[in-house]
Amino acid sequence: MTPEADAPRPDGRAARWAGQRERRRREFVDAALRAIAEHGPEVSTEQIADEAGVARTRVYKHFDDAADLQRAIADRAVRLITAELAPLWDPSGTPMQLITIAVGAHTGWLAEHGNLYRYLARHSQAGRRGGDAITDVRTAIARQLSILFEHYLDTFDLDGRIAEPLAFGLVGLVDTSAARWLENPGGLELPELASQLVRWIWRVIDDTLRERGVELDPHSPLLVPGG
Repeated sequence: MTPEADAPRPDGRAARWAGQRERRRREFVDAALRAIAEHGPEVSTEQIADEAGVARTRVYKHFDDAADLQRAIADRAVRLITAELAPLWDPSGTPMQLITIAVGAHTGWLAEHGNLYRYLARHSQAGRRGGDAITDVRTAIARQLSILFEHYLDTFDLDGRIAEPLAFGLVGLVDTSAARWLENPGGLELPELASQLVRWIWRVIDDTLRERGVELDPHSPLLVPGG
């Protein structure tokens, strides 16, 4: 008998089950997002199961426990907001246009998915794994911005070491300001908040560049990275 004949054959049933389990997990996460939107951050597993049209016990056939479900919801949230910010990953236009797009996408997503953001924050405060998504989102956006800032700083022969703290600081400004507005608008409309954030961000960037002898016109197109 050849070594090939002795080798174990792939279990087709196991592969099919794994694919079906992954599909069902996605469907339950879809149902969870709908339930969170309807019932708020205190949504229960029972309400998620009702939205999915199954008994509560069926949910845990596809998730290890509540924390596993929360992590899956968190992972989906990360993908949703990074998709909203896709224009920022392939930038073109003026500095003010880029800042406006980024701020508009971020604040708009929070306003549209307020209950989901509160859900993630709630589980973060409870020490559960789901809340890690908030940090994951900030980190993903800030790292991408760091790459962009490093490119432009290099273009102007400036020290690229400031790119990361600048990026993380600006993302924190937008995220924490928008999250606070979500809980207490204080009579401020979302477009007003976004407009203020755009101005603040530009002034930080402008001051950073001017200190190093570079003046940019916020309304003139930038060179595309790699171009």
